[in-house]
Amino acid sequence: MCDNHFYSGTSLLSRFLPFLRIFCLISLPLCVAEHANLPRNMIENSMFEEEPDVVDLAKDSTAFPTFPALDPDEVAYEPRSSRLLVRGLGENDMDEDEEDCESSARLLGMSFMNRSSAHRSSSSPYARQAPPRSCSRPSARTMVVCVLFLVIVASMTMVLYFLPGCTFTKAGCRKPNKTTPIQPVYPNSTNGELFPWAELRLPYSIHPISYDLTLNPDLDDTTFTGQTVINMTVLHNTNRIVLHGANLNITKATFKLDDGEAKEVTVLEYKPRQQLAVKFSEDLKAGQYCVLTLDYSANLSHTYDGFYNSSYTDKDGNKRVLAATQFEPLYARKAFPCFDEPSFKATFLIKINRKQGYMTLSNMPKAKSTPLPNGLVQDEFEKTSVKMSTYLVAFIVSNFTPISRNISNTLVSVYSVPEKKEHTDYALDTASKLLEFYNSFFEIEYPLKKLDLVAIPDFLAGAMENWGLITFRETTLLVGKESSQLEKQVVASVIAHELAHQWFGNLVTMRWWNDLWLNEGFATYMQYMSLQTVLPQLDTVSPHICLIYFPLHIFKMVKVVCFSMCSCSTVIHVCLQGNLFLSVRFRAMDKDALNSSHAVSTEVNTSEQVEEMFDSVSYEKGASILLMLNTSLPGDQQFRKGIIEYLKQFSGANTDTNDLWNSLTEVEVSTHHQNVSEMMNSWTSQKGFPLVTVSRNGDEVNFTQEHFLLTSENATHSSSLWNIPVTYVNDSCSLAPECRQVFNLKTKSGTLKIPESVKWLKLNYRNTGFYIVHYGNEGWTALIDALSKNVSVLTHEDRASLVHNIFALSRFGRVSFQQVLNLLNYIPGETESAPVTEALLQLNRIYRLLDKRQESGLVARMKSYILSHFGSLMKSQTWGEEKSVSKQELRSALLGMACSLKEENCTQQAKLLFKQYVDSNGTSRIPGDLQHVVFSVAAQSDEGWTTLLNMHAHATYDAEKRKMLQALASTEDTRRLVWVLKTSLKGDIIQTQELPLVISTVCNGFAGYLFAWDFIQENWDRLIEKFPVGSFAIQTIIKSATSQFSTQAHLNQVCFFFF
Repeated sequence: MCDNHFYSGTSLLSRFLPFLRIFCLISLPLCVAEHANLPRNMIENSMFEEEPDVVDLAKDSTAFPTFPALDPDEVAYEPRSSRLLVRGLGENDMDEDEEDCESSARLLGMSFMNRSSAHRSSSSPYARQAPPRSCSRPSARTMVVCVLFLVIVASMTMVLYFLPGCTFTKAGCRKPNKTTPIQPVYPNSTNGELFPWAELRLPYSIHPISYDLTLNPDLDDTTFTGQTVINMTVLHNTNRIVLHGANLNITKATFKLDDGEAKEVTVLEYKPRQQLAVKFSEDLKAGQYCVLTLDYSANLSHTYDGFYNSSYTDKDGNKRVLAATQFEPLYARKAFPCFDEPSFKATFLIKINRKQGYMTLSNMPKAKSTPLPNGLVQDEFEKTSVKMSTYLVAFIVSNFTPISRNISNTLVSVYSVPEKKEHTDYALDTASKLLEFYNSFFEIEYPLKKLDLVAIPDFLAGAMENWGLITFRETTLLVGKESSQLEKQVVASVIAHELAHQWFGNLVTMRWWNDLWLNEGFATYMQYMSLQTVLPQLDTVSPHICLIYFPLHIFKMVKVVCFSMCSCSTVIHVCLQGNLFLSVRFRAMDKDALNSSHAVSTEVNTSEQVEEMFDSVSYEKGASILLMLNTSLPGDQQFRKGIIEYLKQFSGANTDTNDLWNSLTEVEVSTHHQNVSEMMNSWTSQKGFPLVTVSRNGDEVNFTQEHFLLTSENATHSSSLWNIPVTYVNDSCSLAPECRQVFNLKTKSGTLKIPESVKWLKLNYRNTGFYIVHYGNEGWTALIDALSKNVSVLTHEDRASLVHNIFALSRFGRVSFQQVLNLLNYIPGETESAPVTEALLQLNRIYRLLDKRQESGLVARMKSYILSHFGSLMKSQTWGEEKSVSKQELRSALLGMACSLKEENCTQQAKLLFKQYVDSNGTSRIPGDLQHVVFSVAAQSDEGWTTLLNMHAHATYDAEKRKMLQALASTEDTRRLVWVLKTSLKGDIIQTQELPLVISTVCNGFAGYLFAWDFIQENWDRLIEKFPVGSFAIQTIIKSATSQFSTQAHLNQVCFFFF
């Protein structure tokens, strides 16, 4: 599945929440992660943006050069709402010597899943709440009381747990018993009878073979009825069948064993785990065949999961209704009773009864349509030719229209609402090319007869890889004829990701959600690799045509864009990377550096934890370590041959991480045998990544590794070690792939011999490794000196990685901010987009944080610094159409920063473009990569905001409409911000699916971030009704708000609300 974009993990804390609540009441500060090593939280804490250390900036203000005197208005700039936000909390002004804290995101290690409305204030939705009592360091007396309390609780628990011979049952422990096994405590079902199962995961005694589904949706009443016939085999003797069902009213149930007669049975339900069960007086025997038939009724879901209703307004202003599905990860059970776990694969025969005038789609081609006596039409689809996990089942009832093309014996179609059919051509072309590529690359043909890509007007995720019926947001599938290359890049990336899932995830599926990365990490990796081959014009790389002969007949000969120093022998693991993937790896490291992160493969024991796995660790980190593995394997084709072996060996089956490593190890393409599992287990079984520190003494270079973990003290207490393939180049040879050398660092430290004539080393060649490097003062000085003399002495990926690493080390406390600025002195001579955009992103974080803290002096100095160092690059940008993706990316970042800093030339040009656009009724086009900048400037005026709102209401092209919405949410008018927030939640004018984007945009501005936080608190119950707890949407909402905080008072507020 592709999340927007993309993409927290297991919250062990939730298991001990009652104890922690008591503990927080005794000593509230101890609920803060800087005082307690808490596990990763329920939401995407790993997605919280880390802010640079403001204290360091304030203390190190001499790092800024002396600037000319600033205009007083510039220094005193203050949004109209700032009078409400003085020092962040109104009347509770902070003393000058009050302890500064880093972003709450770094400090928080808490679970949000159990927040109840009882904890919330009943005051006005947008009035700031009085902060709780300060969370300063507790007194010695309080600490003693807390420690004693915890010791007593722990002691009681241990005594009870280790009582010899105690059998824990519902009746308690009455007497020692050394022979009777422990009996589980069964919960009560809805009818009061004991439910015969007490675990989250289903028993494996029964396995489904096939499903026969008949569905009768009523789109007018938003209800549906259904019948599910499940054919099963008994694997082990059992007296129960346990499966899933959620919000289904079972009206009739029959059971048939082997050739016997069908008999009615009672279905028990345990709602907390969404489980159904049938109990039997006698055991079902292993090897028997049985059939369970369930009739039921339900409401169409009003959220974005299960079988949900949706609507859109057509070109004539008429409301059109439809129904669609989103079953991943745990929502097939809301549409039909099933064994809703990835390992319970089966075949499906689906029938849907519909009104005339509608059409239906499902995973397989339609077999026939039959008129029914009640005037409906029954569409029956072919039985699936492959076994599928339930989360991949899909069906749609709508009036969409397609365009189609036959590719390699597969009918590829793109569906949309009728009035947007003209926007589907690009998606069809892209999907066709990618399908051919994957068929050849994996040496396994796509197994189904058809492949549908469907744009759904109201869809929460970015896309969903349902086998044969991939569903998308309109913004991730539809592209206008005049769309920019950057917009096409987004669409192509999502299509590439979802098509890769047809092999990784659908054909071979992870056994359980703890190994979700096997699906998502691979799909993310393949999306970048495939685009560099199939659509090289979309990636941001230095153009140099290189004819590549792909082995095993992927193509007889393919022209691809390679880096200027790329040799034709380095086919995949060097040439097939771009700036897009580079930036993704940087952001993945930022998130994985937090204490709230988790291992790539980690324990998952609750439904909330399943949702949380859809994060940057499973997606981007998973892809990043696959890139590192590919580049470190000795043979050019070992990685590809290994994954082909993996796909063929486990086709139609379920796997875990070790299965992948074994497949890659067994494929030997060189005399150098490498145990992949030995190397990669350190990257998948523990959270985080290493910091490699380099020190040199003559011809001896020493490498040491430690866990790069951002905590409040920036102190590393972890004993984690990684098997690191450290790559490096030096001043004598630093660009071509042949210059790359490798040192395997498996222990805490290692030593390397180099010629004394070597002036400098650059580690992590082209940033293909998932680690950060600290070169020490001498090493950084040498690299900075080399760049100041010749920007091109390093590849642009290496230059970008230096920028990213030094900012990370500044947050980590290993380098001063002066060293950061010393490195950035080379930037005015930079011409590539990756280093510039990375530097701008990092500086913008600091600027926004200082602005929200109202550090007006530092804000003014930072603004002056940015404009002085990047001003020449900003002024050199054009405002017309630009075909180069790299140049579009560069100017979008530069002009976006310039206009956000209210640089006059930028804002005037943006206003002019907007006026021309409005006066021409849209015929005077704004380049797609500049629309966000232009619309955001326009939205700062009353007239511009009103005009944009009207344009948003009538816009038909979704990517443009979304940029208008972001601009509307960027206003500094707080009344309008409140309106946008409320309207997005209501969902009439602004679709609720866009609420995470709206909140994220509002939080970025000075005027809105506290309003957004109040909005979240007051509407928490409604938010978790709309979006599942743990989902990416909830992760984004919480991250967007809390990542803007940097004071102890704000941290106290967050801790108080969620605990």
